[in-house]
Formats: sequence, C-alpha cells, structure tokens
Amino acid sequence: MQLQQLSVFLENKSGRLARVTQILKESDIDILALCVADSNEYGILRMIVDKPSKAMEELEKARFTVSLTNVIGVIIPDSAGGLATVIELLARQNISMEYIYAFTSRRAGEAMMILRVEDTAAAVDILTSHQVKLATHKELIRE
Repeated sequence: MQLQQLSVFLENKSGRLARVTQILKESDIDILALCVADSNEYGILRMIVDKPSKAMEELEKARFTVSLTNVIGVIIPDSAGGLATVIELLARQNISMEYIYAFTSRRAGEAMMILRVEDTAAAVDILTSHQVKLATHKELIRE
C-alpha cells in the first residue's frame, strides 16, 4: 500500500518548473499531487503522477535529476482532527515523519495526505491495523 513519488531536483532558475510540466504534458502524464520545497540554490519538486516510471524516464532524458521514493497515501476525514488521529498513531509508535503534503479529494468528506516517514512498512502496518484507509495508485488515478 505504498505509492511511488517522483522527486525532481531543480535549480532555482526561471523556467525550470515550466520545463518539467511541459515534458509531462507532452508525455501525457497526469500530475495527481505535488509540492515544492526550496532553498536559495535549488528546489525539490515532489509529485505523485499517473505513470511514475514513464515520467522518470522522460525527465532523465531531458537531463533532470530524478528519483522515485515510496510514500504513503492516507485518506482521512475532511474534518477537524482527521490528520491529528493519523499523526498521533504514528507518534505513539515512534515513527518519525520526514514530510507531509495534502491534496484535494473529489470525494465529499475526504482529504488526502502524502506521508514520508522513516519506516514506511511499519507505518503502513500501524495505520492499517487501526483501520486508517490508505490510498492505492489505482484509486488516485480513478478518483
């Protein structure tokens, strides 16, 4: 129940993000979720896409530095405390959170979170044993 996340390292120069999105568009690759973390010199574009292997191949052809990482997609109630419940479950088991980002769900009453934790397999076990709904790649594409 892990998702593959594409990470693209970008120099902080005008047009670099536009080039990535143009390559994905030309390759018929849909971006399902994304976030950007940056510093003065570079940024990291993290994305969930419908065709991660193809996206990696196309971006590498264009000389971008790209990697695939396993992350967890969590479906939570879109209400106060939905995220807190998930974070508390992981914290009680000493699972460290590296980063988190959210994206919209087309389903009423649900929110989607992408979690990167230090021990993905353990986090999946903890969440599923507490009936937390995890998103599959197929669900994100069909959503």
